[in-house]
Amino acid sequence: MKISGIKVLAGAAAIVLTFGLGSAQAKEKVEVAFIGPLTGGVAANGIGGRNSAELAVSLRNKDPDAKYEYELQVLDSECKSNVGVQVATKAAADRKIIAGVTHYCSAVAMATVDVYHRFNLPIVVWGAVLPDVTYGNKYPEVHRVNGTMINQNETAAKFMTGNGYKKWVIIHDTTDYGKGHNKYFSKFLTEDGGKILATFGVSADQQDFTAVLTQAKALDPDVIYFGGLTPLGVRIRRQMEKLGIDVQFEGTSGIVSDAYLDGLGDLAEGTVAFIEGAPIDKLPGGRFFKEKYDEAGYADPAEAYGPFAFAAMNLVLDTIEKVGPDRRKVVDALSEVKDADSIVGKISFDDHGQNIVAQITNYVAQDGKWVVWEDSKYATGERSLVGR
Repeated sequence: MKISGIKVLAGAAAIVLTFGLGSAQAKEKVEVAFIGPLTGGVAANGIGGRNSAELAVSLRNKDPDAKYEYELQVLDSECKSNVGVQVATKAAADRKIIAGVTHYCSAVAMATVDVYHRFNLPIVVWGAVLPDVTYGNKYPEVHRVNGTMINQNETAAKFMTGNGYKKWVIIHDTTDYGKGHNKYFSKFLTEDGGKILATFGVSADQQDFTAVLTQAKALDPDVIYFGGLTPLGVRIRRQMEKLGIDVQFEGTSGIVSDAYLDGLGDLAEGTVAFIEGAPIDKLPGGRFFKEKYDEAGYADPAEAYGPFAFAAMNLVLDTIEKVGPDRRKVVDALSEVKDADSIVGKISFDDHGQNIVAQITNYVAQDGKWVVWEDSKYATGERSLVGR
C-alpha cells in the first residue's frame, strides 16, 4: 500500500514547483519500500519501524535540495516467513522500486535474502539480529544498520555472571531467531563460568508451558533466559508467576518493546534485556529524531528499533540522491559506505554488508518502562534483581 500522507505532501510540493515557481520542473518520482510486521504479535515493533521510515521519506520530500520525490510502498510481513517471501518478491519484482528497508523478524529476513539477490534489489535491514542474515551469504544487495545477536549475547552473559548468577534454564523459540540466541548465549555463558541446567525449545505459537516450567522449577535455577519475541515472552513470564517460579527473568532484544510492558503490567518489573546501540536520548541524533517523530503526530511509539529504520531509510535516500535511481548503482554505492553519519552513529559496512555496531545497552523493566541499567534504581541498589 502507499502512505497517503506522503503522497499528499509530495503532491503539494509538485504543485508549488509547477505553479508557484513557473518554470521549475516537477521532480522525478522514485519509489522505495518498507517491509515489517504490521499485524500479529510483534506489530508494535513493525509499526514503530514503519513510522520511522515514513518520517525519513516525509522529511526528504520537504527538502528543497532533494533531487527526487519519493513514494513509500509499505508491505506487511506479519513476522511470517512465507508471507515475508511473498511481499519481498512483490517488491523486488516491481522495477519501479529502487531499494528497500526491510525486516524486524530474523526468520523472515533469512527467508527473503535470496529473493533480493535474485532480483538485484538493494535492501538495508533495520531490526533483524540473526548473524546469518548478512554472514550466511555474501550477497551485495543485503546490508544491515543494526548489530547482531553475537555481541548482544556476549554482553548479556558477562552482565549476568558479573552480578553473581550461576545457574540457568534456557527457553527459546524454535525459529532461526530463537535457536541463534540459544547458540550464542550458551557459548558465552559457559565461557564465563555459568552453568546451563537444561535447554527447552518451544514453538513460537505455543500457549501452555506448564510441563516445561514445572521441569525448570524442579532444577532450581537462578535465572530463566528467554530467547524469543514479545508474545511468547509474555506468556512464559505469566505462567512462571502462576507456578510460583520466583527466579530472575532475562530476555533478548526481542522483548524490548512497550507491548511486553503493557502485556505484563507489574509482572514485567525487574526483567533484564539487552539490545544493540543506544537508547534514543543517548543517540547522536536522538533528540532530532524524537522531536521530528513527535511533531509528526504518530499515535504509536517508535519502539527500540525505530531509530534504525529511520537511519536505514535515510541511508537509502542519500545513496539514491548520490548515484540516481538505479538498482545496480545503489548496490555498489551501499557496499562502499564507510563512516556515514546517521542518528544512530557512524555507519560502516564490512565486506558482508554488516554495520560494525559494538555498543550494547543493558535494560531493566522499571515502573512500566524500559530503563537503561546504569540509570536505574537497580544499579544504585535501591531495588534488587531476584536473588540478589
